[in-house]
Amino acid sequence: MTLLQWKPAYSLAIPAVDLEHREMIGLINECYERMGSDADTAAIERFLGEIHAGIAAHFALEEQLMLRSNYPEYGAHKEDHEDLLDQIRDFMDRFDEDREAGLRLLQQRLADWFGRHFATFDARLHDRIHT
Repeated sequence: MTLLQWKPAYSLAIPAVDLEHREMIGLINECYERMGSDADTAAIERFLGEIHAGIAAHFALEEQLMLRSNYPEYGAHKEDHEDLLDQIRDFMDRFDEDREAGLRLLQQRLADWFGRHFATFDARLHDRIHT
């Protein structure tokens, strides 16, 4: 079962960024599947840490792209990135305390965040870069 699904509307038409978006979705789906299985807690916690590190690195790439293009919404876009990183840390803490609560939190927030972020912040970034 997957939590997130790639949609063509998510594309920024920047191959490196689109590839990383797809990889992030894949990592999050794999983590979601593992959380629902009998995988040991330590392995899932390491996996969540890898997701956090990978997403933070991806956001750094996007933010550099925005800075180089003098993107006017840089501050708001970066703030949304920080919000997601905070949510992932919350997932990690919640999962550490209660596996089921962590899984519910992941289900409730992450798919909504990605869909909203791709459809709003990243769509506007795409329009700015390609106009």
